[in-house]
Amino acid sequence: MKLLVVGVSIFLSLSTVAEAGGAPPPRMPSAEGQQEQSLPATADPPAGEQEMFMMPSGNIGCVYTPEGGTAVYQPQDGGPELACDIVAPRYVRATLGRAGTATLDHAVGDPSCCSAVQVLDYGQTWSVGPFSCLSERTGLSCRRDDGHGFLLSRAQVSAN
Repeated sequence: MKLLVVGVSIFLSLSTVAEAGGAPPPRMPSAEGQQEQSLPATADPPAGEQEMFMMPSGNIGCVYTPEGGTAVYQPQDGGPELACDIVAPRYVRATLGRAGTATLDHAVGDPSCCSAVQVLDYGQTWSVGPFSCLSERTGLSCRRDDGHGFLLSRAQVSAN
């Protein structure tokens, strides 16, 4: 019985520590009426390195993989590739590769959304390689230079 009490006490202590030091709460949206902004212009990520960002709500996160992939992941068509996951109302992954239409995966085998350090605030645009994404309060829209893309929001998930 003493062991059970000690175990529960340790569990509660660790839970409190985890909550205090866990992931930060979602960032609050920027003020209304703010003009559209873009993230600071940066060069494409170094070859073989992915770039990640997420929405302020924490509900959508994206991973850009450069042409040639990484040491642990190779896009099916050789890249570049943009894959974005939405968590709610149900988990879906939208992927946009080098060519062709965007695809939607409703049965993601490796859900891993959303813990990127870089937050794409509402009204900001992210752009690397042939891809660009616009973060809005209503969702995230991404497209490739040729016009193919996807929309992820709580109200709608679509790809073309």
